Amino acid sequence: MPTEECPLNTVCHTQLSFANLGRKPVLATFDGGKITSDAGAPLLREIDRRTGLLRAINACIEDPRDPRKVRHAQLTLLRQRIFAIALGYEDANDHNTLRSDPALKIAAGHAPDSHPDLASQPTLSRLENRITPRQLVRLARVLVESYIAAHPRPHSLIVLDIDSTDDPAHGRQQLALFHGFYDQYMFHPLLVFDGLTGYPLAAVLRSGRAHASKGAATILRTIIRRLKKAYPDAHILVRADSGFATPTLYRTLERLGVSYTIGLIPNARLRERLAPLVEQAQEQFETTEKKQRTFTAFSYKADSWKRPRRVVAKVEYHSLGSNTRFVVTNLRHLTPQRVYDDLYIGRGDTENRIKELKLHLKADRTSCHRFEANQFRLLLHTFAYALLWHVRQAAAGTELATASMDTLRLKLLKIGARVKESVRRVVLQCASSYPYRELLSTILVNLACLQPQPVPLRV
Repeated sequence: MPTEECPLNTVCHTQLSFANLGRKPVLATFDGGKITSDAGAPLLREIDRRTGLLRAINACIEDPRDPRKVRHAQLTLLRQRIFAIALGYEDANDHNTLRSDPALKIAAGHAPDSHPDLASQPTLSRLENRITPRQLVRLARVLVESYIAAHPRPHSLIVLDIDSTDDPAHGRQQLALFHGFYDQYMFHPLLVFDGLTGYPLAAVLRSGRAHASKGAATILRTIIRRLKKAYPDAHILVRADSGFATPTLYRTLERLGVSYTIGLIPNARLRERLAPLVEQAQEQFETTEKKQRTFTAFSYKADSWKRPRRVVAKVEYHSLGSNTRFVVTNLRHLTPQRVYDDLYIGRGDTENRIKELKLHLKADRTSCHRFEANQFRLLLHTFAYALLWHVRQAAAGTELATASMDTLRLKLLKIGARVKESVRRVVLQCASSYPYRELLSTILVNLACLQPQPVPLRV
């Protein structure tokens, strides 16, 4: 609506006009003070205070800057970047405006009014691009140590799910190569999650041409040795799909004394072995018109294996025909159906965790030129995932106990509030219509009751 202060042919920056609501004009003004849409960000700070995760990350990275010229401490940079990723701001470019957000400043440990703005995109990008391979190794160890700190001892069973995923590349990043199966230029990350709790233990960026199993034996060997030291009485089970069905991985796991269930790609010999069972299932289906499902196990030796191993097979027959699956395992005391139904297919939950990491935490933002910088980014997003994992743990017993990461963010972090700072306190005046105040209160109480072991500063 044109006024004397804002004529029709000029742009008014103090008041905007929308369509009337009945006879009442609808206006927008810009005099509400410091307002944020992320008033739940201090919840991430509470998680960090209790776990010490960001301090452990910071201890892995040497700061080469001249202390006399440093405006933003490295720990503050890490908090700013990782908390922002958890809040849904995955790009460093977002910080050109986000650096002034009062809630993010509070989460990073600074007062919203009396402290200068946080770092801009160039400062954060310089941090990402000075990471060295040695520092990346130490950061990978922090991820495992944070898992141990988050899972109190003793531990009777640990399930490790290992999988790979595609990370499309759209520029000229180092080692972003063409993968024939995915038909694209990409990276090929390798991920390890706890199959029971969903906590990440490894996130390793690999070249686009890497086979699914490349480096899997080495990574699992390192993780399992550390877990055996932390949980000497725990039984460890490794689960993987057929992309990891390699003799090297079998031998590594057998030497480490852990159990495994790994998918096996069907071949003519395996199908021939199951032919009588498939025929029997077909006859029963044609008689009953109900889906048939049966299991068997047998000893099998592929040409590349030095000795036979146990293979569990599932046979299904339904209106669309037969469906067979094979799993190689060293579990000899369990029935074939228990190996398949109770153990192997549970790895489907970890596929959902990978989707959360990629879709909700945007872990595929590997757009730096240097490969090391992109590996660092993948770890930053994985650490942000770990923070939200702790939020979900604190929501045990509530409707968010099994919520996805984006649901946690939407209901607990994306809260509209006016931020006021006085001499004595900082107040987040949240929206009166915020519907999850009781839920947020319960989570804060649960966090106060938790006594997690802090992540070691030196690994």
